[in-house]
Amino acid sequence: MLSFIRFADSLSGWFGKTFGWLIMLMTLGVSYEVFVRYVLNSPTSWSLDVSFIMYGTLFMIGGAYTLSRGGHVRGDFVYRLWPVRVQGAVDFVLYLLFFFPGVTALILSGWKYAARSWQYGEVSVNSPTGIPIYQFKAVIVAAGILLFVQGIAQLLRSVIAMRDGVWILAEEDVQETEELLMREQAQKEKIHDN
Repeated sequence: MLSFIRFADSLSGWFGKTFGWLIMLMTLGVSYEVFVRYVLNSPTSWSLDVSFIMYGTLFMIGGAYTLSRGGHVRGDFVYRLWPVRVQGAVDFVLYLLFFFPGVTALILSGWKYAARSWQYGEVSVNSPTGIPIYQFKAVIVAAGILLFVQGIAQLLRSVIAMRDGVWILAEEDVQETEELLMREQAQKEKIHDN
């Protein structure tokens, strides 16, 4: 179980971090558009579409990474008060009843949607440039598969929580800037006090 959990976490982490670089490409693309639009008075016809495609891809592929790191929104105002074994049981049931049917529907519907788009070489209707978007429809399927794999890992985490009364957490790989700054400040104060 632990080896599959680590595999799913690392798979989700790799995809999340790799596709996270789309933020830089989006920043460059939007900056270019602002420059040519307002300085050169020559706006592009493709920038909006490309930004939407990159943001959508980042959002979809990042879902499994966010799930692996416990970053999705949850209503845990009551949940966090329960014992770990009860939390594990609730998570187990909710994953089986809601998560897996929803992700399975995403994969199957996304497959039909992407296949149709590939068949007729779909292009964007938002710009006269006709940016091809059929290849990006496959991201729906890829994101669904990544979520499904990560969901199995989360289900296994629930089993361990029910059995052992402890949650298996993903390895920490990124931290909020505020947390880092507070930790650095605390270390500086500790050094200064000594």
